[in-house]
Amino acid sequence: MRKKRIDPGCAMRHLCIMENDYHYGVIKRAIETIDAAGGRNLSLEQLAGELQMSPAHFQRVFSRWVGTSPKRLQQYLTLGYAKTLLHDHFTTLQAADTVGLSGSSRLHDLFLRWEAMSPGEFARRGDGLTIRYGWFDSPFGEALVMGTGKGLCGLAFAAETGRDAAMADMQSRWPKATFILDAAPLADWVKAAFGQSGQANLHLIGAPFQIKVWEALLTIPSGHVTTYSEIASCVGAPRAARAVGTAVGRNPVSWLIPCHRALRKSGGLGGYHWGIPVKRAMLAWEGIRSNTA
Repeated sequence: MRKKRIDPGCAMRHLCIMENDYHYGVIKRAIETIDAAGGRNLSLEQLAGELQMSPAHFQRVFSRWVGTSPKRLQQYLTLGYAKTLLHDHFTTLQAADTVGLSGSSRLHDLFLRWEAMSPGEFARRGDGLTIRYGWFDSPFGEALVMGTGKGLCGLAFAAETGRDAAMADMQSRWPKATFILDAAPLADWVKAAFGQSGQANLHLIGAPFQIKVWEALLTIPSGHVTTYSEIASCVGAPRAARAVGTAVGRNPVSWLIPCHRALRKSGGLGGYHWGIPVKRAMLAWEGIRSNTA
């Protein structure tokens, strides 16, 4: 019987994906453990013990994921961190008529070039549109990424929802589009998105009001947050905070359009379409990097 040849490069990439998914899994369990402690600070040994890991291995996993110690990361994962962000890193958005992005915006070290569909194209619900998709590793678990010939149009996280629910959710947004499993054309954009360098093109598919809200989200710097009511004022609808919240939740390109940076005025996290643990991990990941830069 002829032995199947194993591509070492492919095997290494697969191992890397498994390892990185494992790292986010540890972060997810750490969030649950910190919450269960009810505000009590856990030592490295206690936190590692709760996760059934050695302190040394636990510290390596955390450092690999975010570049800091578990003790410091614990501060960023507490439920009160959102209030600290609002107090210390609140961003007042510009007036609606000055928000406009002429076609490019800088997000961290990543350049985004985006193009929005016309209202007429959106009304056709994706009819005649071909959307390619694939599953990729990310710092926040497995991600479903979709794109057209113009750029990324969908980015979902499956850690909390599962693959099937994430796929059904994204397909329901453009029910008349043709979906093709083909990850290769998306790879460079995904690498830029999660590597935080290079350029990722976006093809925003949404209603005019949604596009306006997403455009405002793009102005919030990494490590900073704003509120739903602030976004509402920014887009010229100060009494429409609820509608803004709905538009934020319908953002099809999570992370790149940073809906995780929108909080309640009270300091509460608010909702997050792909799960609150993912939102908290994103805020922690960004907060640590912005404070150590």
